[in-house]
Amino acid sequence: MNYAESHLKEAIEIINQIDTDSIEKVVNLLQTVKATGGRIFFLGVGGSAGNCSHAVNDFRKIVEIESYAPTDNVSELTARTNDEGWPTVFESWLKISKLNSKDLIFIFSVGGGSLEKNISPNLVLALQYAKEVGSKITGVVGRDGGYTAQVADACVIIPTVNPENITPHTEAFQAVVWHLIVSHPKLKVNQTKWESSKK
Repeated sequence: MNYAESHLKEAIEIINQIDTDSIEKVVNLLQTVKATGGRIFFLGVGGSAGNCSHAVNDFRKIVEIESYAPTDNVSELTARTNDEGWPTVFESWLKISKLNSKDLIFIFSVGGGSLEKNISPNLVLALQYAKEVGSKITGVVGRDGGYTAQVADACVIIPTVNPENITPHTEAFQAVVWHLIVSHPKLKVNQTKWESSKK
């Protein structure tokens, strides 16, 4: 078996093992957020930050939920990192955005954050603030889900089928899961371009 075959075989194993009930719980949570006029704040770093940006587009355009990603604003992100430090960049951003109990934090992360291991402390501090103000929390994360899985109202954990490929599979399946969610009949409002185009 060559590497391409092995990698895709692992992806098939993940699909077979992923907990679809947890995805449905996320969908139900998002239904509530939309019905009450809440907003979604997508938080992630590295490749997950790129996924946040794409997800914001889909949730605004397809689902019609007001959505944001702090990492889309490079000037503010870097100013806060420079002046206040990396760990508090998301928490400070959420405070200015007046995060409230109607809103939802949506985490994309491989590890889910850990203060003990000093991994993505900015996610952890943001989640702690979200708990303070009563915001809902969800995420698509890898490994054991870290702090995100501990505090989330609903959380999708991407199964680990090969410890050497946790990051690529987690970040790839973040996209699979959020595309599933925005396509879900409970949430989808607007048809996507190719599906609505006449043959």
